[in-house]
Amino acid sequence: MSRFVRPSKYRHVYPNVAKKEACYENVKVSNNAWDTNLVAANGKYISINWNASGGGAFAVLPVNRPGKLNDIYPLCRGHTATVLDTAFSPFEDNFVASASDDGTIGLWKIDDANFDQLEWSDKERERNGGVKDFEPIARVSGGGRKIGQVVWHPTASNVLAAATGDHVIKLFDVSNASTAASSPSISLRGFTDTIQSLDWDWTGTTLIATSRDRKIRTFDPRQGENPVQVADSHGGIKGARVVWCGDKDRAITTGFSKMSDRQMFLWDTTNLAGGPLKQVTLDSSSGIIMPFWSDNSIVFLAGKGDGNIRYYELENDELHYLTESKSSEPQRGLTFVGRRFLNTDDNEIAKAYKITGTTIQPVSFCVPRKAEGFQSDIFPPAPSAQPALSAAEFFGGKRAPRNMLSLETGKGVSSSGSVPTASAAAVAAPTPATARPASPTKTAAAPAPAAASTPAHSVSPVKPSPAPAAAPQPAVGSEPKAAPAPAAVSTATPTSNGSSTSSSEVADLKAAIEKLRTAVEERDTKIRHLEQENETLKANQRKAREALLNSLRRAGEEDEVQR
Repeated sequence: MSRFVRPSKYRHVYPNVAKKEACYENVKVSNNAWDTNLVAANGKYISINWNASGGGAFAVLPVNRPGKLNDIYPLCRGHTATVLDTAFSPFEDNFVASASDDGTIGLWKIDDANFDQLEWSDKERERNGGVKDFEPIARVSGGGRKIGQVVWHPTASNVLAAATGDHVIKLFDVSNASTAASSPSISLRGFTDTIQSLDWDWTGTTLIATSRDRKIRTFDPRQGENPVQVADSHGGIKGARVVWCGDKDRAITTGFSKMSDRQMFLWDTTNLAGGPLKQVTLDSSSGIIMPFWSDNSIVFLAGKGDGNIRYYELENDELHYLTESKSSEPQRGLTFVGRRFLNTDDNEIAKAYKITGTTIQPVSFCVPRKAEGFQSDIFPPAPSAQPALSAAEFFGGKRAPRNMLSLETGKGVSSSGSVPTASAAAVAAPTPATARPASPTKTAAAPAPAAASTPAHSVSPVKPSPAPAAAPQPAVGSEPKAAPAPAAVSTATPTSNGSSTSSSEVADLKAAIEKLRTAVEERDTKIRHLEQENETLKANQRKAREALLNSLRRAGEEDEVQR
């Protein structure tokens, strides 16, 4: 055993757990068993999957309003089933996306003025007709089955990746709600089981994902729908997660072995087939490990049901254990905020929000330093709120490094990460070698398959509209070798009849759908009113109980005095 201790700036990182007055209490966390973090946050808001009746809902909490939440709290409502995941846009602090079990994505713009109602008295709330919930600005259909995770693109604005229940990752341009609602811009396939986790690389060029089929996959979304690389991952089927290691070509996964040991793997993303570079067995607990990456080359590991948060430093492809934050209160969910929201005056290198019971507890990770002033060695530039690309530029094939800012001055600086041109795709082409390597130059003349694959992404969700046009085609195709004249004659009459009947059927379906939507909205409104009345009754009951106990206590004290 070595007598020397490895030097590290982060060896003595310590957790600074917020006191009770800085926590958020009376939080009603969703009891759904779906594996997500349950909570998301930036420097302005915290979103949390809410335990609500009358359709799915989630709550948005202003960071600057800690304390006990009102019994009746304004919620983001618009889903007809449980909300499974939420994510804040990296470029708009007020813009949040939600994923639901009803197969839709909700897009929300949070209005700060709506939180003024938190200061209302009971009479003011009654006078204003109760608490006003948030409404989505748009709802995007994901294809009918549940949407399990949503992840924003790191460099392009309004680009959202969503993992669907039919084992497809869909990329949406949400800058135009009507366009996003019609179809995804890109669909990534190749999964044979539930998608468990996904993440983007530093520049948003490559996407990496884990699934229940024990595989890890990488995609270059603009090169095709099939994975560029596929490799065997953790042996257990339970809860595998993945996180990209910042501007490095490394990724970290957490999962379980066949013997149910919790593991952490380090991967070279340019050569997944070579297996993990490093394997770490953590313990034999049953909680799913949630990994979080910090640009200080630190990975934080938080287990569901655990009270501790461990952290490791990545250096020269070695994962060095630093220490852990210990607590007797187990966490149900956890999230970390972006680095541009950190408090550099306290040498805070990371900040998390931890769900314990009905409380959200802020936890800061700080580096002890005697010197005052900005510590540049522990605060590298952070990704800024300025996107490098628009959604149209991204889907058009353009690449760009992240826009960065100095945490000392708040001004923009040059990005440290390079834009990969063919790093992942070229190295990973061994399996799809026949389709990929030729695409940059020679396949330009032969994109017959490429042209077919591109529409395939947009055709799959848009099948309802081409249906009328597709109906006449079988009539023509049924006699492909017949003379043109009969084919033209046979097509003429069915076209008009088919279009008239199909248009009337479509109109009837639209009317029925609208009627159902109205009925669902009315039902949800009634349930929400009943929920508010129930919460009011509970609050009044609690006040009456406290008043009765106080009166009994005073009566007892008076009896003691008289005696």
